[in-house]
Amino acid sequence: MDPTALPRRIVVAAVAALVVLCVAWELWLAPLKPGGSLMVLKVLPLAAVLPSLVRGRVRAFQWWSMLILVYLCEGIVRGMSDPDATSRLLGWVEAALASVAWFGILATVKAARTAAARPSA
Repeated sequence: MDPTALPRRIVVAAVAALVVLCVAWELWLAPLKPGGSLMVLKVLPLAAVLPSLVRGRVRAFQWWSMLILVYLCEGIVRGMSDPDATSRLLGWVEAALASVAWFGILATVKAARTAAARPSA
């Protein structure tokens, strides 16, 4: 049984949910400008890394342990400062999803390192 399977699935689900949330937020739910804004482009890095996360590439998880914090910070800032209540709520949802992804990433990398350190039987 792969010890990284469960945390990896959690990370993939959280990142996929972030992609959906960010696209919906910036195009329909509470865009910065009516009709959508270019802020939707913030999903491109998430969408680009998703296949590597699905495959379980540890290097991708290591990089995203740092990069996911950008989405966490953006969610907190927009959750605290946006004038629209819907946008504030979406900011806190983004921060929550990024937090889940970050903790899942840490668990995945730790499990992968533990499995790699164990001698083969």
